[in-house]
Formats: sequence, C-alpha cells, structure tokens
Amino acid sequence: MANHKSALKRIRSNESKRLVNRYQHKTTRSAIKKLRELTDKKEAEKMFPTVVSMLDKLAKKNVIHANKAANLKSGLAKHIAAL
Repeated sequence: MANHKSALKRIRSNESKRLVNRYQHKTTRSAIKKLRELTDKKEAEKMFPTVVSMLDKLAKKNVIHANKAANLKSGLAKHIAAL
C-alpha cells in the first residue's frame, strides 16, 4: 500500500482514468466494426468523420499509438472507397 497522500490520490485518479480510457477505446472499436460492416457507401461516408474523430482523440491522449490511428484511418478510407 502507498505511504504518501499524493500516491494514494494518484492510485485513485489512475483507476478513474483507466476506466474512462477503456470505455472510449471499446466504443471506438465498436464504431470501427460497425463501419466495416456497412455496405451502403453514403452511410459509410457519413459515419467516417465521427470514427476518425474518435481515433484522433484516442491518439492525442496516448490511449492508442498515433501510427495505429493513422493505419486504422487509412484502412477505413480504403474500405469506403472500395464500396
């Protein structure tokens, strides 16, 4: 167990941040999956900016690596172009 007040606070804040990051990461993964399953190009193009925004936010907060976000965005753009 931690001995300092600041360490105790850090443990509490880390746990709350971990839960928020986990929720946002899972939500983004679900949105990506939903976008990949779409067959209608117009609908996919409408959803694409929101998914890209979610990925950018995760990368900005270092939940996922910036290159991973770029690779996912590129793959999704290719998927939409192929529809």
